[in-house]
Amino acid sequence: MTVPRSSAPTVLVVMGVSGSGKSTVAALLAERLGWTFADGDDFHTPESIARMRDGHPLDDAARQPWLGRIRAWIDARIAARENAVVACSALKRAYRRALIGDPQRVRIVFLEGSRTVIQDRIRARHGHFMPASLLDSQFAALEPPGPEEDPITVGIEEGPDAIVAAVATRLDIPAGDICA
Repeated sequence: MTVPRSSAPTVLVVMGVSGSGKSTVAALLAERLGWTFADGDDFHTPESIARMRDGHPLDDAARQPWLGRIRAWIDARIAARENAVVACSALKRAYRRALIGDPQRVRIVFLEGSRTVIQDRIRARHGHFMPASLLDSQFAALEPPGPEEDPITVGIEEGPDAIVAAVATRLDIPAGDICA
């Protein structure tokens, strides 16, 4: 089912497991579109970051306040009539339902990739709180978006610029609304 889009503000939630490139792709996409960007990692509490850094995944109860803060940010963008992009793992359908609210105004972009590619990326990055040891828990929690969620699904094998270009071509945004 395709959700009809309106000319109202749009918020894109760029989702996927840790290491899929959410933050990089979302920031580049926001820049290309001239939209506001937020990284879901910035909505975590210091306690949650410490827990993940120590190799412990967050449970559903620990994620709820985090999702609530991201949802409040999304709602504020919509209320301000401001287009935006947020990077957020949003691994489970229940998490996405908590984030989306109005499916005419919020759309999922799913960065899909193999465990091997993502594991290599996690091992190569430095300075991020999420250790490679939590990758199994990320894949265990992942419920890929189904057709009823009308996601834009993009493979991550190519570089960030190619991924952003693939997402941009799938959006129903007039060409004049995209920054060069």
